[in-house]
Amino acid sequence: MKERYDVIVAGAGPAGSWTAKYAAENGASVLLLEKDGEIGVPVRCAEGVAEKSLKDLVDVNPQWIARTITGGRLVAPDGTAVESYPDERGYVLHRKLFDADLAAMAAKAGAEIRTKAYVFGLLFENGRVDGVRLRHLGHDYSIRSSLVIGADGVESRVGRWAGLETCTPHHEMESCVQMTLANIPIDPDVVEFRFGHHVAPGGYLWIFPKGPKSANVGLGISGDKASRKKALYYLREFVERNFPHAGILSMVAGGVPAGQSLKSLVADGIMLVGDAARQTNPLTGGGIINAMIAGRIAGRVAAEAVKDGDVSAARLTPYEKEWIKAEGRNNDLSYKIKRVVYRFSDHELNEIARMLLKLPPRKRTAFNIFKTALFRHPKLVLDAARVFVS
Repeated sequence: MKERYDVIVAGAGPAGSWTAKYAAENGASVLLLEKDGEIGVPVRCAEGVAEKSLKDLVDVNPQWIARTITGGRLVAPDGTAVESYPDERGYVLHRKLFDADLAAMAAKAGAEIRTKAYVFGLLFENGRVDGVRLRHLGHDYSIRSSLVIGADGVESRVGRWAGLETCTPHHEMESCVQMTLANIPIDPDVVEFRFGHHVAPGGYLWIFPKGPKSANVGLGISGDKASRKKALYYLREFVERNFPHAGILSMVAGGVPAGQSLKSLVADGIMLVGDAARQTNPLTGGGIINAMIAGRIAGRVAAEAVKDGDVSAARLTPYEKEWIKAEGRNNDLSYKIKRVVYRFSDHELNEIARMLLKLPPRKRTAFNIFKTALFRHPKLVLDAARVFVS
């Protein structure tokens, strides 16, 4: 490693790798640091993305795709199943391969990458962030940079060290757990979402196929519910009831921020992207696409700021403004919808499912589903129309 870079990115998930790629492509010298020994491991993700959204960001490598999804199914607490999302294709990814390839693209663009590189502090010069302190293969280093970009996930400390307010309230942090199961009876071309207070209070359960008889099966529940009964217990009960002969290939757990966006994503000499910036969709918990959109913007703005010799918070605010225009407003709407939908009783969820069954299958689109669920909230329906219909 050199003693100084234009940009140091902490974290080599999709947000960090995509930021590093775009910063390097725009002329910055970039160091990308990953604390784990292998990029993409461990996988803490349901691995699902929309086909169109991913293709808008990158040329898709078929090796990334575990399964192509051609439909969705919503299951109410009483078991009412609603086939939905016609003609909306998606992918269930091999995240290990996907993440590794994104990092390789960053390297091809010119970024240097180090794994087992644990960032344990920031360097400051005249009150401004000026690099990182890191431990790599048993040795401690102080590496200077014009900009530090925190892409270090939901547990991010980089932002806190720089004085940014990154705390997520307990009730807005989803407690999530997932098992990859084999030997289970599933529809291998359909993603399934189950709702109900006995299944996933304040959240939902998902089944994302990875093969003809294998799937990622997981759930997320709100943080205040998790204090009474752990997410793992809900998932174990579901698997025992529905997949008693399943083989458990892996299990992961973690938190997903499901609150409002951070007020500030930048400060002098620092930017935040991905989960560290709370850019996950508050309603779905999905973060891959949002992370890459943010990374593309952040990398370009970072390189331009370095060229200008000005990495002040004021110079970096175009990143915040572009993010809000690209996805931030959608996230804010999703947060408002979440606050309504996650408060529905099981009886209300059953009623909504029966109302949806009255629609022809081809009309059970995302917008019409939310329109049905929110018919008592006309202002939210109008807001949702601007997103889904535009």
